[in-house]
Amino acid sequence: MRVGLPKEIKNHEYRVGLTPGAVREYVAHGHEVLVETGAGSGIAADDDTYVAAGATILPTAADVFDRAQMIVKVKEPQPSEWVQLREDQILFTYLHLAPDPEQAKGLMASGVTAIAYETVTDRAGGLPLLAPMSEVAGRLSIEAAGSALKAYNGGRGVLMGGVPGVAPARIVVLGGGVVGTHAARMAVGLGAEVTIVDRSIPRLRQLDELFQGRVRTRVSTLEAIEQEIGEADAVIGAVLIPGASAPKLVTRAMLGHMKRRAVLVDVAIDQGGCFETSHATTHADPTYEVDGVIHYCVANMPGAVPLTSSHALNNATLPYGLALAAKGIAACDEDEGLMAGLNIRAGRIINEAVAESLR
Repeated sequence: MRVGLPKEIKNHEYRVGLTPGAVREYVAHGHEVLVETGAGSGIAADDDTYVAAGATILPTAADVFDRAQMIVKVKEPQPSEWVQLREDQILFTYLHLAPDPEQAKGLMASGVTAIAYETVTDRAGGLPLLAPMSEVAGRLSIEAAGSALKAYNGGRGVLMGGVPGVAPARIVVLGGGVVGTHAARMAVGLGAEVTIVDRSIPRLRQLDELFQGRVRTRVSTLEAIEQEIGEADAVIGAVLIPGASAPKLVTRAMLGHMKRRAVLVDVAIDQGGCFETSHATTHADPTYEVDGVIHYCVANMPGAVPLTSSHALNNATLPYGLALAAKGIAACDEDEGLMAGLNIRAGRIINEAVAESLR
């Protein structure tokens, strides 16, 4: 199969869908890899490095889209890319269609077969292609919170870990999944006081054991959320419903109970965000203020550390990409987890959770 790698064009997106090491694996399996010139610049991989791995360099994205049978990316295709896709192609990338009806319409109109990293599942029901970026985003969320809390960025001026004789920051993590766990790990490591809120009591038990009493845990109720965010210096939104829009756990009315210049970091923004007042921001302009509360809602947080993120992502996606390159869409028929990633086929939304969110 001819596999195409265009350069990412989303604002401040430096990750790459195929690292040179991944290209080498595709070539070793008998596939042709077409790479847009400069595609790997964000991870310091120049065209010569890709050529050494066996790729063919093409001058423009249009050339890649025109010749490739499968397009491998990182972020959802932008409008200028939708129109270059066609019905005999496979698109393999993050899509996050639930909060993005315009992208869904564009992909359906193209006829492309679109497989989303974020809804591929493993045998245990986990999300193996979302997990590595969730790990990165969870860890980055605490760095983002710490930065936004600094006075010169508009925050409360609180040091995450405090100092002897001065209380540390209070961090509330909404959601005890991959993002929430890694956020809590970073916050605890910095010496912050951490509370994790989740609706699953068994998961809270696991977290209590994992952190050996170093975090507080609470069952997610309206009362618990209101109480916890009212005392928080920073709140990390880390909830996920696979494929569907994120639930709005913090309403605008609740902001009135928060400390002035506290920080909200919405890691769920790719799925529409879990704060009512969230809207997507970029690395170039990451924060804004609503009712005295600082919001950080960057939609591609892992793009800030593209070298780490690209290798982590490729480690996870490579086996699935090789299966698609070898068998085409038939690979989905042989793998229930890959079938769960199938979002669009022949102009129709296939994934039920995505379809429900777009109704």
